[in-house]
Amino acid sequence: METHRLVLPADLNQFGFLFGGQLLSWVDEASWIAASLDYPDCQFVTMGMDKVEFRHSVREGTILSIHSERVEEGTTSVKYEVIVRRGRCADGEALFSTHITFVNVDSSGEKRPIG
Repeated sequence: METHRLVLPADLNQFGFLFGGQLLSWVDEASWIAASLDYPDCQFVTMGMDKVEFRHSVREGTILSIHSERVEEGTTSVKYEVIVRRGRCADGEALFSTHITFVNVDSSGEKRPIG
C-alpha cells in the first residue's frame, strides 16, 4: 500500500525540519491501515519497529510517499516493510525505512491468531 503526506509547519521541529516523532506516527498509521486492509477481521496493535534511523532531513512543503508491504506473517503477528521517499515511491533514495510488527489482540488485549 502506498500513501502520501504533505509536510506542514505544524510537523516541524525547532530547527525547521520534519519532527522525527511525526514521521514515526505517519509510518505507524500507514502500516496499520495496510495491515487492517489485508486482515479486515483482525484488531492490530503495534508491537515494535526494528530500526529507527533518519537518513535525510525533510523541509516544509515536501510531499512524502510512504510504502508499506507485508513481508512476514506469524500465528498472531504480521510484519511490514516501510519505505519513505520524497515524491513518488519508486523515485529516489529512501529517507527512512523500517520493519514494523503488529500483533492481533482480542478485546482484553490478549494475543489471538490472525486466521
